[in-house]
Amino acid sequence: MKRLINLKRAEARRVYGTYALVTLAYAVLQVMISTRTLSSSMKGMLVPICAYMVMAVALNLVVGVLGELSLGHAGFMSVGAFSGVACAILLQDLVPFVPLRLSVSMAAGAAFAALAGFLIGIPVLRLKGDYLAIVTLAFGEIIKSVLNNFYMGVDRAGLHFSMLADTTGLLPGGRLIVGGPMGIGGIRKIATFGAGFALVMIALVVVYNLINSRLGRAFQAVRDDRIAAESVGIDVARYKMTAFVVSAALAGAAGCLFAMNYSTIVANKFDFNTSILILVFVVLGGQGNMLGSIAAAAALTILPEKLREFRDYRMLIYAVLLIAIMLGSNSASVRNFFARLKRFGRKAKEEMPHGH
Repeated sequence: MKRLINLKRAEARRVYGTYALVTLAYAVLQVMISTRTLSSSMKGMLVPICAYMVMAVALNLVVGVLGELSLGHAGFMSVGAFSGVACAILLQDLVPFVPLRLSVSMAAGAAFAALAGFLIGIPVLRLKGDYLAIVTLAFGEIIKSVLNNFYMGVDRAGLHFSMLADTTGLLPGGRLIVGGPMGIGGIRKIATFGAGFALVMIALVVVYNLINSRLGRAFQAVRDDRIAAESVGIDVARYKMTAFVVSAALAGAAGCLFAMNYSTIVANKFDFNTSILILVFVVLGGQGNMLGSIAAAAALTILPEKLREFRDYRMLIYAVLLIAIMLGSNSASVRNFFARLKRFGRKAKEEMPHGH
């Protein structure tokens, strides 16, 4: 019983420690922005970094907590981006208050992405292992292809849709919102760093509360031993669907935030490479470690920009550093070194006189 209480206390410290560190980082960056000590290039990266953080936390729920490999999360990000931006454009005159319009748009992006996750999850989540990874990858590419051939416009008669060509039949004065391979142009950039921070905190609260609930324990049981979980009455398909839909919803909200930071967005931005990049955040940060995923998303987004001065060798250096970090983080000797360092620090603290 005492061991269980200690474990719960350690988990609570970890959760609240993550909230505190993220809040502290936001406060420090806000001070740097107000004092103009943060470069303009770094300032422009803050919203995409927040979006990638949310994507990393969302994917970690599926990969790290549930134990299933998904390679199609960029597809859910694109669904959220396109539906959220389209919603923001339609609400431009109806909701002049920008924060409310952004919030409604992100909620719409999350809802459409969750719906896509549910529909895809029906056939996909009966698979496992490599088969699940391959099929989610295929669905991610299908979503990209559909968006590349999707046209949507609005006029005084309402909304018009087409999947064949730009044949939406808009009346004079109408506007083409989604233009197939041209994506959506003329977007009013209303995404802010404050909104990004709020979305990161919402994602953390949702995922941590899910992990530390009955659902979270079921997820971990499915991850550890699927057959044993089924034998004690856990509906594996239902719990996998729940994790998949929640993860897709967070990815959709992140996609909307990401898209509202640019004047133009196209479906090809959310390709296989984006899915792999998000998976790298999860693996590098540690499966099941939300704070690690957030740190990895920030570091690996900033690193390529900081290496621009090396020009032709930039991506080579980035790849070498990434491999070195991966090897170091998965090395037993490196982990033992940090564990010894932690024990040494704890021992020194205990031996310190109480008056100091």
